[in-house]
Amino acid sequence: MAKRDLSLSFSLFLSLLCFNPLISYGYEAPACEFSAVQGNTLYNYSLASPSAQFPHGILSQDGFYKVAVNDSILWFQLCDQMIFNHDQPACFDCQECGGPSRCGMTCSALVSNNLGGYDVCTTIGKASNTQISLIDESNPKKGVLVKMVYYGLKSNCSLSVSVLCDSSLVKVSSSFNVSGTCDYMTEMTHPSGCAISVAKKGNGLGWFGTLLLIIICLFGAYILVGTIYRYFYLRIHSLEAIPNLEFWVSLPQKVANCCYSLKTTFSGGGSSQSGGGSRATYAPMNYEN
Repeated sequence: MAKRDLSLSFSLFLSLLCFNPLISYGYEAPACEFSAVQGNTLYNYSLASPSAQFPHGILSQDGFYKVAVNDSILWFQLCDQMIFNHDQPACFDCQECGGPSRCGMTCSALVSNNLGGYDVCTTIGKASNTQISLIDESNPKKGVLVKMVYYGLKSNCSLSVSVLCDSSLVKVSSSFNVSGTCDYMTEMTHPSGCAISVAKKGNGLGWFGTLLLIIICLFGAYILVGTIYRYFYLRIHSLEAIPNLEFWVSLPQKVANCCYSLKTTFSGGGSSQSGGGSRATYAPMNYEN
């Protein structure tokens, strides 16, 4: 029983060794966090992280940001849904963002336009559909672009907010632009738009590390599948369930013999003379007195 458990434990260990790095590399960053690499520097942005001055990060403490241009009003919140404890939108066609009684409470971006004397709302962003990228690929320190998308029944709309880096100033633009039917753009300055830069040490696994990892994975899969097959189908309930066990047991000795053979070959096989004045085995002897 102990040998059988040892066999299965060995196979399980190799499997975890193979797949655990792959699981780690598949880690998905939390919402409103973004990283970019330029050269040997890693730039990290964490928009919703609290700070001493801004306990809610980039989120508005009022529950929303507001930009009014002529008869149009834009409300938005970054990294979360909007909350209205005051100044709640009062417009028609708000069913996709909370309905008449909770207008603006179930989306992240809403715009109101005056059409024929009536204020009509259009949902243009959801926090669950947020994409973050650099404003300027060549200058990560400039800030990030936060884009929220809403896939509606009639059309797809979006709001893009350029969050410019400023370590001491919070300011929302007093205007916005519209592209197409309902793709809106505005900007703001905020300390959360500033990156935390970290110098990278090395370039990851590299081609050799990646190749080594693939070989280990293939080896682990071979041992695991072979052991399971021999254990359950061939009914081999011992260490012999491991495929080619004799070969793996003898492998260290074979490697050692190979290394010794190479060492002997390159060192001349041990037949070289030792010492500057020593004689060969069959050197003539001097019998003179």
